[in-house]
Amino acid sequence: MNRRIVGIMIFILGLPLISHAQGAETNDQELIRELLGRIEKLETRVAELEGGKAEQPAAAVAQTVPARGVEQGNPQTAEPTPISAEAQQVYPSLKLQGFSDLNFSATDQRGVRSGFNEGQFALHISSALSPKVNYFGEVSATARTDAGLGMQPAPGFNFEVERSIIRFDQSDYFKASFGRYHTPINWWNTAFHHGQWLQTTISRPEMVQFGGQFLPVHFVGALVEGVLPGGLNLNYNVGIGNGRSSVISRGGDFGDINNNRAWLINLFSHPDQLYGLQVGASVYHDKITLASGRDFREWITTGHIVLRREDPEFIAEFANVNHREVNGTTSFNSQAFYVQIAYRLPWLERLWKPYYRFEYIHIPKGDFVFQAIPELAGSTVGLRYDISSFAAIKAEYRYQHRLRLPGEPWINGAFLQTSFTF
Repeated sequence: MNRRIVGIMIFILGLPLISHAQGAETNDQELIRELLGRIEKLETRVAELEGGKAEQPAAAVAQTVPARGVEQGNPQTAEPTPISAEAQQVYPSLKLQGFSDLNFSATDQRGVRSGFNEGQFALHISSALSPKVNYFGEVSATARTDAGLGMQPAPGFNFEVERSIIRFDQSDYFKASFGRYHTPINWWNTAFHHGQWLQTTISRPEMVQFGGQFLPVHFVGALVEGVLPGGLNLNYNVGIGNGRSSVISRGGDFGDINNNRAWLINLFSHPDQLYGLQVGASVYHDKITLASGRDFREWITTGHIVLRREDPEFIAEFANVNHREVNGTTSFNSQAFYVQIAYRLPWLERLWKPYYRFEYIHIPKGDFVFQAIPELAGSTVGLRYDISSFAAIKAEYRYQHRLRLPGEPWINGAFLQTSFTF
């Protein structure tokens, strides 16, 4: 509104007062001066309000990126471009997720105690460092059986850096990363990490147990991965790094035990037309140097078929591990496999999920690398109940037999667990 128009309107509204002032000759000049002062103040206030409105568009323009016309010195043709959400993202962007569980076990295995035990505490750490650079870490705390013992009393928990990975995402077709991984040479080891709530069952298959020896659970090095275009959704992982250390259940965290890198290739597909299905295979090669100083060539080949649905869930994996001593002529093949099936019941709000798994491990007597691994056959049957979207109760019965030991009885065990994420 023009300030002069506002002033005229106020003046008109004040005419009755002016007329009254003219009737009283002694006060006419004072009234006129008062009205003129009010008009001046109102004009000043209107000017301030109009100035505030003019500043708002200028502030909005300041929050935009100038278009090409401004850069070329032609502001009349410029159209302001809004700042994208990506440009407003704050880096690093840190997120945390935790897992834990509490267990009760009772077994007739000799030398094994029954009772409660605190499960593993795991923390997942993820952080976006830029639009294409991300970090992921995983740490765990596990109760020790020797806590408080020794000349220097052992602490109550073992703390472990399970994974620590920095990754550059060029596109869905190519991603490069460096760090400590769960070795991507079979399905379970990369699908279910630390945190028992993630998996249907209480226990992992023996062939991929954390701290186990049959497959190298951890891998330290570099990895490239991606998905190839097409309806097959063919994914690949190609890695090179440190293989097993002299303790074959651990990776080469401090460096490679010998001057020979381990490498792996993993391929898997989950076709668009078959929802939930994944089929894959992998190969892994390394040179192992044991604490005794003996060197062995190790070839691992694996395959898996997975139908990851709730009705049903089907998982089957097979692995063959070949060992041949360097400069030797004899090689040994150890095999392991498991088949697991589960089904989420459609009743009672779909909270109940029974499952069954059969597993088998065969170790030749001459395989010096695996001489400490027992042959095994066993079944696991259990039931999972999801008490919320983030917590579950599981009950499990295991029936196992260590095949290599003559006269060894079948082992019966009952297990109960509550697991959750937070």
